Amino acid sequence: MKKIIFTTLIILAIVIGCKTNSNSNNAKKLNLTFEAKSNSNVAGTATFVEKDGKVTLEAHFTGLTPGIHAIHIHEKSDCSSPDGKSTGGHWNPTFKNHGKWGVGQYHKGDIGNFTADKNGNGSVKFTTDEWNIGSGDPTKDILDHAIIVHQGTDDFKTQPTGDAGGRVACTAIIKQ
Repeated sequence: MKKIIFTTLIILAIVIGCKTNSNSNNAKKLNLTFEAKSNSNVAGTATFVEKDGKVTLEAHFTGLTPGIHAIHIHEKSDCSSPDGKSTGGHWNPTFKNHGKWGVGQYHKGDIGNFTADKNGNGSVKFTTDEWNIGSGDPTKDILDHAIIVHQGTDDFKTQPTGDAGGRVACTAIIKQ
């Protein structure tokens, strides 16, 4: 009798464990913290969640100058330089022209613009099926790149940067 109860408990534990693991694999999540760059006072957080074949970026900032700011994914996950230029250029694994996401040609890193209010607070939410987290596909995998917030507005036409100005915040997109 003890052997039957013990065997039943083991089978139940395996079933519960498998069910829990399959649910946790359904969504991937990264929580990131921005560093101020170029003598700015910008602070912020970003969360990437991959679920059902789509990735959602949600980011929140303080310390920005009021107005419109560009946000892009850049090539390298290196935020070490004081001006943020150690991240390289925009992430562009498909070798397209810079532009506005979803309109003509655009880099995979061309997220776009968002607005900071009169107190310097801003946020952005962006969802796409053109990114993933950790697949190893160089045309879709956002890992080992960085997010840069720019001082100015992306004009969606100046090549290859959108003429968005200095880099005021940076975070590496890495597993922690």
